[in-house]
Amino acid sequence: MKLRLSIFPKILIAMLFVALVPLCAIWYSNYSDANERISNSIDHQLTDVSNKLVQFTDYWVTIHYHMLKQHAATPAIRSMDPKQQNPVLRSIIQELDWIYGVITLAPDGMNVGRYDDKKPEDYSDRIYYKQVIGGAPMGMQVGIGKSTGKPNFTMAVPILKPEDKSVLGLIVFGMNINQVSDIVTQVRVGKTGYAFLLDDTGKVIAHQKEEFSKVADFSQHPAFVNRPTTGIKRLTYKDNGKEVIAYAQATKYGWTMVVQQDYDEAFAPVNSANRKALLLLGITLVLVTFIAYVVAQRLANPIRKLTRIADEMSRGRTVVKIDETQRGDEIGALASAIDRMGTGIRLAIERLNANRPQTASPTEPQRRVGS
Repeated sequence: MKLRLSIFPKILIAMLFVALVPLCAIWYSNYSDANERISNSIDHQLTDVSNKLVQFTDYWVTIHYHMLKQHAATPAIRSMDPKQQNPVLRSIIQELDWIYGVITLAPDGMNVGRYDDKKPEDYSDRIYYKQVIGGAPMGMQVGIGKSTGKPNFTMAVPILKPEDKSVLGLIVFGMNINQVSDIVTQVRVGKTGYAFLLDDTGKVIAHQKEEFSKVADFSQHPAFVNRPTTGIKRLTYKDNGKEVIAYAQATKYGWTMVVQQDYDEAFAPVNSANRKALLLLGITLVLVTFIAYVVAQRLANPIRKLTRIADEMSRGRTVVKIDETQRGDEIGALASAIDRMGTGIRLAIERLNANRPQTASPTEPQRRVGS
């Protein structure tokens, strides 16, 4: 069955369409622009924080790497003689208060030189030892300090023979990592944003939350699972039931720096502006609907009235007065045309009645023929 609409709903729908489509288009355009601006601002802020933290972390590790290499190249350390090594190792401890232990290892992992008077130990099971013996220029391992209960950092480099660069042994620094963790944990992005640092196995090196201040396993954390091997990567994931936006960035030495912020806080300006825009759009919709209804009625009612008048005229009935002839628009012109048409029909009927032959009255006596 074909749907047939009267003129009123047609006018109303047309007016609403003409009024609301541009409004909706303007709202969507403004919302998209605001969302893009805020998104770019968030990207810039988080990536800027991440870049600075990564630069500082890489610089800190590089400084100690070169420091280890310099010590590994001294004649006393290359001698692999504990009597020559131990005084050098003790001097390092005395000069650098954040380094709590310095030792040298033989190629088999047995301790050679020490900064203290403890007996030599076997370190062949340590990750940093295996990395260096495996050919890496540097070995690193994050652990937890027995005395502090907080993350510490061990770094080792090979002691090379000058002639053929063969491995004579290893020199190892044991350090607290407060210089890095303090910088990382002091970062704040808004009210909910912060940074944390993971090693290459997913262990926490630095985290602002107390429950993660000790070494925690983040190997299944979305930021670590989806981390980039190089460069920086934008991520979104759930953290404690809240959606967050984060940037995970690989450091030069294989760690992962993560800077994150709650999604709701990050996009709060967009959401607030969108709510205001939707409220304004709703109010505008009500006003436009009301105005369109009134205007549509003013257009439709005269047309309905003129339609009835034309129908009456088609049935031979005359209309004394058509009020719409006083209007100065097209409806007024239409009313005047119908009024003239009605006048013409009335005059035609009057002339027709005037020219119609009169019939004799039944009571009038008939004249006889020839009388």
